[in-house]
This record gives sequence, structure tokens and C-alpha cells, in this order.
Amino acid sequence: MDTQSLRDRVKSWIAQDPDPQTRAELEALLEKSAEAELAERFSGQLEFGTAGLRGILGGGPMRMNRAVVRRATAGLAAYVQKTVREASTRGVVVGYDGRRMSRELAEEAASVLAGAGVHVHLFEALGPTPMVAFAVLQTGAAAGVMVTASHNPPEYNGYKVYWDNGAQIIPPHDAGISAAIDAVGPLSSLPMPPLEKARRKGLVTLLGAELEARYLASLQKLALHPEVSKDVSIVYTAMHGVGGKLALAALAQAGFTRVWPVPAQLEPDGRFPTVRFPNPEEKGALDLSLALAREKDADLVIANDPDADRLAIATRRAPGDYLQLSGDQVGALLGYYLLTERPAAADRLVVTTIVSSSLLGQMARALGVRYAETLTGFKWIANRALAMEAEQPAIDFVLGYEEALGYSIGTAVRDKDGISGAAVFAELAAFCRSRGQSVLGYLEEIYRRFGLFKSAQHNVVLPGSTGAAQIRAMMERLRANPPKEIGGVRVVATRDLARGVRVSERGEEKVDLPSSDVLTFELDGGGRITARPSGTEPKIKFYFELRESIAQGEPLTAAQERADGRMKALVEAFVRVAQPV
Repeated sequence: MDTQSLRDRVKSWIAQDPDPQTRAELEALLEKSAEAELAERFSGQLEFGTAGLRGILGGGPMRMNRAVVRRATAGLAAYVQKTVREASTRGVVVGYDGRRMSRELAEEAASVLAGAGVHVHLFEALGPTPMVAFAVLQTGAAAGVMVTASHNPPEYNGYKVYWDNGAQIIPPHDAGISAAIDAVGPLSSLPMPPLEKARRKGLVTLLGAELEARYLASLQKLALHPEVSKDVSIVYTAMHGVGGKLALAALAQAGFTRVWPVPAQLEPDGRFPTVRFPNPEEKGALDLSLALAREKDADLVIANDPDADRLAIATRRAPGDYLQLSGDQVGALLGYYLLTERPAAADRLVVTTIVSSSLLGQMARALGVRYAETLTGFKWIANRALAMEAEQPAIDFVLGYEEALGYSIGTAVRDKDGISGAAVFAELAAFCRSRGQSVLGYLEEIYRRFGLFKSAQHNVVLPGSTGAAQIRAMMERLRANPPKEIGGVRVVATRDLARGVRVSERGEEKVDLPSSDVLTFELDGGGRITARPSGTEPKIKFYFELRESIAQGEPLTAAQERADGRMKALVEAFVRVAQPV
């Protein structure tokens, strides 16, 4: 795009931009002749996909702003009205978190929906992402919108869409909404009634305390051992997000009285002043929590990410010594607790992803429980469970989890929920204490019964068009000539989701998963390696897992050291096999 065409496009955007702040921002860039910056902001538009929209706040079509949200919501309104029965009267839920511009973008969406004649169930205050998924089912809405960028850095915001089943959208709805967005005319032509006027006309209903009470009541139904003593001490952090109010209420409701929130991180603050990257998985994110835990000699650290859909756990090993559990370890603990302590009256189901630990599957098979794997992303977990429930109404969905700290327990919230996860995990810890056992002792019980599952991840970053070509070549080479052994370990089967097949000594069989550029090499002894190019970053991800048996009477540390050595050798061997030419 030449300079004049770029400037003309910027001016055309400014003319339709409803936000004085972003208009001024773009006008300043024009005044400074900042062509490189403008070219980047106008190189395309934020793509609407199964995660909705997410981007850096600012002016232009490649940024998150009121104009982008206005157009996206107009497309969503048109698609929902065309696709969902009685969508206009059933309405759309709109919620928002504590990030910069979240409230303004949510109100923009609500006004567009009301202008299109769609009833709006608008949260009257900021709140967690799981509450939007909960509200869609509670209100019978046709869809839901959550303005959040989850655990991204502070300069980001996003727009997540739920369907009428309470789960995040999957194909074909993502493509349908995207096409409807592309068909939206000039923004100036959209009716945008003030929200107070729309409310007086009955087009907007506010959601607040009554819905929160219903949500907390739903958490009480998840309790398996309400009778055990709740004398477990807990440090909690909301990570400057919106989970604090409900998480603390949920813990108090369950009977936990020794709970210390991290003061500097309890209140919502979109600047995230104490953590640059507010993701509990990131190194240093739990430093303040661990410091308070050492001061209080707490048993547990419980952390939510800023929109409270993720859960992280650290547990006390010894005075002043804490271990942060991996997402797979938390998933295994929750799965074992829910499956062994919950009455087995129904046909139970657990679901995880192809890159999460296969320990949950091993557990399910041993306990006679249905098990399913999906692509990465919680939208797939929730929708797979819903599909299986529709086919077999007697199915009882118990747990869905992904290794990236996402957990869904029961059916009240059809998405990952860090608050319900926190309440159930706290009860798990109390249950362990009632047996004279630590959380780590409970984890060892699992390992001794089902095997020690060791996981690792290795990323290869290859930026630019050259890197993208190298990543494609790596996948093509692995697909065309799959290794027969890796580091001395025999490959017993290869699963190729692009072709939708699994190939083993028994031949080729179809795989019941959506097409995706993913390869999995299943190893002799129960391990596997999965190769998956990132959909958002210039890198390819390799996920590794090994299963190590523990001999009777053998110290767990000995098996762990053996597994660590095997894993190190396996990672090194596969990286040599897969490395770009």
C-alpha cells in the first residue's frame, strides 16, 4: 500500500471511529507521518475466530477498540438472529472484566445489540469469565459475550463469544459470525440507543447479586465431603483480576476460615502493577503469594488468572518450602478425587486434550469411566462433552481439563472455571488432611496406582516467512517419514490429525477429531510425543510424556529421577530428528 493510499484509509477509518481517544491517537500518527506504525495497524483486520477477537488496545482495524467491537457485535447480532430460534427475545449476555476499556467495550456491544432489537442481559459490574458462561444457561440466552484478554499483558483486550449451549463457539459458528461481520455496512448506519433508554424500553436487563447467589449455590452441589474439617490454611491471589470477590465467598461458604488474600493483588487493576505477565504459569507470577504463604505457614496457595477462568495451585512441602503443581498434576488430583469419592450412579465422563497428560485416560479406563480427548482449547472440551451427553443422556460429565490450568467440574459452567476449581481443590486438601495425608501424598497414591506420568514441552521459535516455511517443512518431513524409534524407544503408532488417521501395526484407522496440523507419535511403554505448530506465534511446539512404573517399596524420588533422565534423553533425541534442515 503506497503512502497516499494508506493515509486515505486512515482518514476514512477516523471518520467512522466513535471514540475520540482513538481518533486523536490516529490523527497524531498522521501528523507525525508515522507510516510504519500506521501500516502495521492497517495491514489487515483482527480476525474473528473460535477465540473471538483479541489484540492490543488502540486505533485501527488491527487493534481492539470501540469501532472493531461495534462492527463485530453488529455481525454477531445478525448471525444470531438468523441462526438461533427466538434469539431477539432470548437475548445475549454481555460481561466484562477489569481491564482497561473492558466496561466501555461491553457497553458498546450492549448498545449495538439493543439497537438491533436483541435483548441484552448486561452485567451491572465487572466479573469473572465463567459467570458469563453460567449466565447464558441461567437466562436461556441465545449467545454470550465476554470482554476480556484473560492473562495477556495489560495492553491487550479481547472479545469472547459463547453459544446458547453455554460453551465457547466452534465451527461453523466462528466462520458464520466472521462472514456476518464482513457484511456489516457503515458503522454510522447502526442504531445505537443509549443504554438507559434501552433499559427503560425493556431491551436491557441487569445481572448482579441474584445471579452470583445462584452461582455460589451451584458450587455447593460440587462438595463431596462437606463434613470434613476445613482447617486448611490458604493464601489466595486474584492476580489483579476479578475473581477475588466470588473466590473468597466460595471458600467461606465451604467453611474455610483461614484464608489470606494477597492484599496487593486482590482488587481489579488492569495495569497489573505487580506482574508484567499476569499468568500464574509464568515464572515470578506467584512470588507475592509464596512470600505470604511462608509468612503464614499456609498449607495451600490458590491463584486465579485475571478473568478467573484458570486455576493454579502451590502446596506446602515443608516449612517455607512450596511446590507449584503443574496443570496436569492438578488435573490428575481433581480427576482422582472426583472419580473415587463421588458416587458412581451414572455413566461418568472425563475429557481432556491431546497435549494434556494421558494419566486421566489411564485412570478412567481402570475405574470404568468414559474418557475422551479433544484438540487444544477448552471450547473443544465443553462441546465434546455436550455432544456425548446429547447422544447418551445418561452420561454424567464429571471433569474436563487442559494442562494450561483450565478445569471444568460438573455442568453448571460449560467452560473452564477457576473459582469452582478453587473450592473443590480446597475441599480435596481438607479431605487429605482428614486422612492424615498431604496433597503430595495423595498425588503419590495416584502415581503408585496408575504410574508416574512425566510431561515436558519444548518450543522451537522460527520467526518470519523463512521460519514459517521451516515449520511447514518440519511437519511435512515428519508426516512423510514418521520415525520408527526415538532415542531407542519404539514408536508403536502415529496419529495424523491433518489426515484424520492413526497408523499402527494393525493398520490404519480413522480418528474422531477435527482436522488439525498435529502429529502424535505413541511410544512403547505408554509415552507419546505431539508436534503442533502454534496458531498465534512463530513457533512449533513439541509435547512429551513418559510413563514410569514405581516398584513396590521403591521411593518415589528414585522413580522421578529415572523419569527425569529418560525424559531428557527423549527430548534431545526428538529435537535432533525434527530439527529444521
